[in-house]
Amino acid sequence: MPIKQTVPFVVDAEGSGVAQRLVVAGDHEHVFTADTYPSFGGDDAAPSPLSYLLGALTSCNQVTGSLVASSLGIALGKWSFHIQGDLDPSVIAGGAEGNANFDRVAVKVTVETDAADDVFETFHAETERRCPVTQMFKRSGLAYTSEWSKAPLPA
Repeated sequence: MPIKQTVPFVVDAEGSGVAQRLVVAGDHEHVFTADTYPSFGGDDAAPSPLSYLLGALTSCNQVTGSLVASSLGIALGKWSFHIQGDLDPSVIAGGAEGNANFDRVAVKVTVETDAADDVFETFHAETERRCPVTQMFKRSGLAYTSEWSKAPLPA
């Protein structure tokens, strides 16, 4: 049986109040900050962790989709995403019993491509199957919907 290989993703963070400075380890250090809305105790000086989570969903789909497209032999152009996550703040902010997760996440994706309709459906399904962030959302139990459409590649 072959040995399963893994790739470590490492983030170190420090902060005070609800704001943080985060550093991604690796060959090229990447630094980003997180804060939150005033209603959650922040100054709205940086994106909230939940905004980063939804952003991770868009970018992970684009990375994974690029890999899938390569294996299918299709060309891709511009990607456009619109994602909405609906959160009941009563658990995180008020301490209510219940699930602190999003209740629902709706994803709309448009991709410029030369793929035929049947190949685009395979591309969409395979991208969502192979995308780690999509799978985290889907397996979390929230109501997850996605709507993928294709646009022609520019001439």
